[in-house]
Amino acid sequence: MEPIPSRLAGLITGTIPLGPTRLDEVATRTMARAVIRTEMTAVEALLERIDDDFLAACQLMLSCKGRIVVMGMGKSGHVASKIAATLASTGSPAFFVHPGEASHGDLGMITASDVALALSNSGETEELLTILPVIKRLDVPLIALTGNPSSTLARNATRHVDVSVDQEACPLGLAPTSSTTAALVMGDALAISLLHARGFTQEDFARSHPGGQLGRRLLVHISDLMHIGEEIPRVPADALLPAVVDEMTRKGFGMTAVVDEQDQLLGVFTDGDLRRTWDRGGDIRQVPVKEVMTRQGITIEPGKLAVEGAQLMERHGISSLLVEEDGQLVGALNIHDLLRAGVV
Repeated sequence: MEPIPSRLAGLITGTIPLGPTRLDEVATRTMARAVIRTEMTAVEALLERIDDDFLAACQLMLSCKGRIVVMGMGKSGHVASKIAATLASTGSPAFFVHPGEASHGDLGMITASDVALALSNSGETEELLTILPVIKRLDVPLIALTGNPSSTLARNATRHVDVSVDQEACPLGLAPTSSTTAALVMGDALAISLLHARGFTQEDFARSHPGGQLGRRLLVHISDLMHIGEEIPRVPADALLPAVVDEMTRKGFGMTAVVDEQDQLLGVFTDGDLRRTWDRGGDIRQVPVKEVMTRQGITIEPGKLAVEGAQLMERHGISSLLVEEDGQLVGALNIHDLLRAGVV
């Protein structure tokens, strides 16, 4: 066995430093900007690659009756995994298969109704080429994203999408940088093009993200959060202000609905209305609420999204809303309900 070179042995054992420990700020800024410019150039070049092959690749995935099986090794594998996740969350069922595991049993995950999407900068990744005959035997359409249109993978693909770059951002030309960025961006272009083609909506997106804030914002409706029945603050139009204030205090909304005998909404009385009435002077205890209520209060329908209620409150600088349907009072909602639901 050959001895380990002394510097490598030192790095392994930690007995010698890796290099300078103080950052050269000017050189670091210069290098970082050079990386960004190089990768921007690589991404800019992709605009010319939205060609017939790209459209055909989109059509293959759009017509797929099964799932889109995304594969890649090493850094391309990380990119492929992200592309699979983006496809799946935007309406195109997809999953990632590790090419190294595929030849040891995971190929059973691929069916004849699927479409394969393979990423390899060189187009000569051994693990992908090993499973290429099986994909061909299943007659599974293969879309290849490579940086070499003349590669084995590109030549054997149903469609090849060119993601080649002029240079890596790594000054050594070794670490995949521009090439992985280009592949990731092209993968996003495929996924979002399919999203558009499918007519995928915000609501569709929320259904695949029910546990996050986005899901709550897009799936929770006013009817899911509003207070109903006896919890709604309401008084008749001829109620005197002491009774009105008592109702506002008991229900804790800082306002109350004013309704007729059929619970039709006539108006709203708020803390602000109470202050304005007080400023007028006189004995406010004898004032019926119908004389001082706001007739055109801010209301919302129960079928609206909860986030729309939050926007309405913010726009008008209020913390509570009455919920009405066809003029009928059906609920009440305040900002705390929205906070508890994670909508805001």
